[in-house]
Amino acid sequence: MTAKADTPKKRRAKKAVNAQKIATIGVPAYVRLEEKNAHLADEERLRALHNIHAGERCFIVGNGPSLNKMDLTLLNKEKSFAVNGIFYKTKEVGYQPTFYMVEDTSVMKENIKEIINYKVEKKFFPTVYAHLHPHDENTYFFNMNRGFYERKSPNYCVPRFSTDFALRSYCGQSVTMLNLQLAYYMGFHEVYLIGMDFSYVIPKNFERKGDIITSTDDDPNHFHPDYFGKGKTWKDPKLDRVLANYAMAKLAYETSGRKIYNATVGGKLELFERVDFNSLFKSKK
Repeated sequence: MTAKADTPKKRRAKKAVNAQKIATIGVPAYVRLEEKNAHLADEERLRALHNIHAGERCFIVGNGPSLNKMDLTLLNKEKSFAVNGIFYKTKEVGYQPTFYMVEDTSVMKENIKEIINYKVEKKFFPTVYAHLHPHDENTYFFNMNRGFYERKSPNYCVPRFSTDFALRSYCGQSVTMLNLQLAYYMGFHEVYLIGMDFSYVIPKNFERKGDIITSTDDDPNHFHPDYFGKGKTWKDPKLDRVLANYAMAKLAYETSGRKIYNATVGGKLELFERVDFNSLFKSKK
């Protein structure tokens, strides 16, 4: 059996492959993945959202237990961002956010059916999930830099804030950090945080592997017991790192004449000026 001829075309192809391998030597896997998925980002469509809500106010909804103490129907005529398992609250009281986002891999994979079927005006996901969710007209995939999480990154645990969400966003230990960057890009000038209790209890009964915690009982840290309930996985929230990122967001907003407020009922987040949630709607009644 004779070997196939090594034609000039094959030699050029091998040379190109080898050059590509050499070019990626020393490049961290997360960077290669980001570059590989870059073409999946809806950059042109995201550009159309730039300053679309210039000068307006919005609400970014967390998922702490305090959410159960709030009348979310007040948000029906407001622009709001919500995340992850907010669909439980939609089923409970009918609250429907304007914008919905997921960053966490466990949340995305363990709730994919609910996420696909969740009906909101616009959904936003990192490009790494482009193979999981349909590319429909109300879904946007964006470039997300994971440097904050990666030990090999020069930006490991270094807060960064993108003012050009269509080009790239930066992780910051909490999906709220991504929503703050998106809200900034859309032009919102006043952002009100709710449901940001900023307090976590690690249950006595759980299974842990590294940073991954598997629940064996109801979730005590969110507004619904099934949020990270039995069998679901979640990560140590590392609130000190979250706070450092929020401080960066605060600086970015205030430098451009904008403001982030904390309208959460109770909780332990004191970085932002507090306002009473209900008082924000008195003039509209």
